Amino acid sequence: MGSEKKLRSPLLWVKRQSIRVKVVLGVLASIAALVFLKIAVVNHNYMFIASEAIHTIGIIILIYKLQRKKSCAGLSLRSQELTALFLIARLYCSVIMEHNIHTILDFLTLITTAWVIYMIRFKLKSTYMEDLDTLRIYYVFVPCAILALIIQPTNTHHVINRTLWAFCVYLESVSVLPQLRIMQNAKVVEPFTANYVFALGVARFLNCAHWILQLYDDSGSLLRYVQYGRWAIMVCVSEVVQTFVLADFCYYYVKSVIQGQTMVRLPSGVV
Repeated sequence: MGSEKKLRSPLLWVKRQSIRVKVVLGVLASIAALVFLKIAVVNHNYMFIASEAIHTIGIIILIYKLQRKKSCAGLSLRSQELTALFLIARLYCSVIMEHNIHTILDFLTLITTAWVIYMIRFKLKSTYMEDLDTLRIYYVFVPCAILALIIQPTNTHHVINRTLWAFCVYLESVSVLPQLRIMQNAKVVEPFTANYVFALGVARFLNCAHWILQLYDDSGSLLRYVQYGRWAIMVCVSEVVQTFVLADFCYYYVKSVIQGQTMVRLPSGVV
């Protein structure tokens, strides 16, 4: 009981702080985590593999929910469709450019995502909260497509391949927005959906850490590397955005777990 109070007291202290202080604490915590990963993980490419593996685990959690509960309540069909879109683009680019473990992981993730979409659209359509899934796909899809046409890698690959690669990077960073919107509208997130979104948050952070540390390792100076063209800057921005988009939810998720709550309750304005 005493240990539980010790765990809660830091959360209560954080809760009482201003938004500015919370942001500073979040940035400091992220820097500390990056330093730890820099020291603890010898090959930083493993973090990218771990990110994709955790994403797949998150989808497996969804599959378990759909099979056991026979309900897709709380899940965003639009987020799953956006996820499938960026995975298709990334899988194509991976086949053309890489041919490695990432190709296999992307393929597995795409198959499981397609299955989730099928279940929501057809098998469990009666439980789909369409009235809460209000963020239209084109609000996310169109800006990413336009940005990919303007800012893309400057390498020897065909312009179509470069554009698709940029598109999947941008779309991945914001694909979770419809899921966050439906949770904000519902205010209460049931355990399976919460576990899935938390897994996405962990995967996004590891992915972001991989890129930042990889840029540092390859160049000896992250700042010098980022100055090499707009594409490098946009990659870093996209990775940071997709991490912090989920940071607030992950805070409330951890808080709920520590307090022994099965449901994650979100206050207004979290997303």
